[in-house]
Amino acid sequence: KYYRRKAASEGSKTVSADLAAAGIKNQNDLTDDDSKNQRLSKKELLLQNIDHAMNLFLIYVLTLSIFPGFLYENTGQHGLGTWYALVLVAVYNFWDLVGRYMPHVKWLKVENRKGLMVAVLTRYFLIPAFYFTAKYGDKGWMIMLISVLGLTTGYLTVCILTIAPKGYKGPEKNAMGNLLVVFILGGALTGISLGWLWLIGKTDSF
Repeated sequence: KYYRRKAASEGSKTVSADLAAAGIKNQNDLTDDDSKNQRLSKKELLLQNIDHAMNLFLIYVLTLSIFPGFLYENTGQHGLGTWYALVLVAVYNFWDLVGRYMPHVKWLKVENRKGLMVAVLTRYFLIPAFYFTAKYGDKGWMIMLISVLGLTTGYLTVCILTIAPKGYKGPEKNAMGNLLVVFILGGALTGISLGWLWLIGKTDSF
């Protein structure tokens, strides 16, 4: 009942209806103060957090344009043979997991919005790094780069998703989460589509 009352006090219409159906009166109903139930629209939430939304979009455009398509297409000749691509995928997933837990350490968590934007844009230097490493580098360099890609993807995603909803009411946090997920999915779809660009100039692509 406590959490339902709290959500209702923050403007959740669904929970308010549940309380009314159960015969429980909310304090806001007694005072009839609609000003406390006012909440931002999805458009207003998006405009206030467009930097967070674009950051998530750019994170997954880069990540999905490289991983896993580029890795499978540019394995080269190595001692690991057919296991090389699987090793890269395992390394990526391991460091992605590590990155997602790093923001739990308070002094490792970045909360500055400009800092997050700079970090997201800096990741795009990985594109030429991956290209030249696949062409001229050794497998050790590729493993290092894929580790950085996985670590930054997990770390920045969690930082943004935990910082963006701060200061909003419960229903606004839910709406914010839905909006950010839309941008993640949009970035993933765009990244997968752009992954085909790595095949340009390769005679044995199809």
